[in-house]
Amino acid sequence: MTQFFETMFFSPRWYHYVVMILLFPLSLVYGVSMFLRRVFTPKNHFSIPIVSVGNLQVGGSGKTPFLIALASKYDDATIISRGYGRESIGLVEVSYKGKVLVDVKKSGDEPMLIAQSLPNASVIVSENRTIAIENAMREGAKIIFLDDGFNRVEIEKYEILLEPMCMPNTLPFPAGPLREFAWTKKYADLVLKEDRDFKRVVSFENLSEKMLLVTAISNPARLDVFLPENIVGKIYFDDHAYFDEGSLKEKMKKYGADTLLVTQKDIVKMKHFQLPLSLMKLKLEISGKVFTEVNHYIEMH
Repeated sequence: MTQFFETMFFSPRWYHYVVMILLFPLSLVYGVSMFLRRVFTPKNHFSIPIVSVGNLQVGGSGKTPFLIALASKYDDATIISRGYGRESIGLVEVSYKGKVLVDVKKSGDEPMLIAQSLPNASVIVSENRTIAIENAMREGAKIIFLDDGFNRVEIEKYEILLEPMCMPNTLPFPAGPLREFAWTKKYADLVLKEDRDFKRVVSFENLSEKMLLVTAISNPARLDVFLPENIVGKIYFDDHAYFDEGSLKEKMKKYGADTLLVTQKDIVKMKHFQLPLSLMKLKLEISGKVFTEVNHYIEMH
């Protein structure tokens, strides 16, 4: 069922449109309720600059590598995320000025990747972003970056909205992948389009002759365009899922694989695995105007 809706969201086929039509009234209700929430929710104002990196659609659009690239330019920055997929609740300090304080099950995969990638930053996960911001300010943060923060309408902030190169389904949930109506992007301060304002650059480490792709990311089919030819199979898990080492070892035997090909988001959950791994690394080439605009906001705040 998950795969059916994921395909309907990101690459719908003719039979998906029947379901989309049936679900459209619910999408309309959902979209209106989210718009009213955006318009009428009182905003909390803070004394330090807050930059949000978000998107309208569910799933991946390059937010994590974009945020890493942006936050790496600043000292005393704190990144705040909800920490999807983590096994903890409440506020958890994942790292403090580069020192990782918890394991990946308490942080979630994306916050752990951010923490490991930013040696001068602090990372906090919390369902309540306002409480996390107040905590960061008490600990001396000079700038805050909100991961996936576009729908955090209760917080006054600088909004960066990332748009994918192609979005065939532009309906709100549940008929489509959007968290709000598509036109609400006008509320963003900076709308950036993939392949126009930022571009994905993929590299690999430890490639082998026979690789089994194993990943737990949203819309994993988006990796296909970057994959090398020597892939013997593909195994997709739900977004943010954790892996079982024994099960993966059996899958390698079944497919005759020399290594598992995983993303950076996946590998943080395989720290102690005794399995041969190949790594797919993603970074973004970002237009210089983005850094100029963000710097201007920070200097004026």
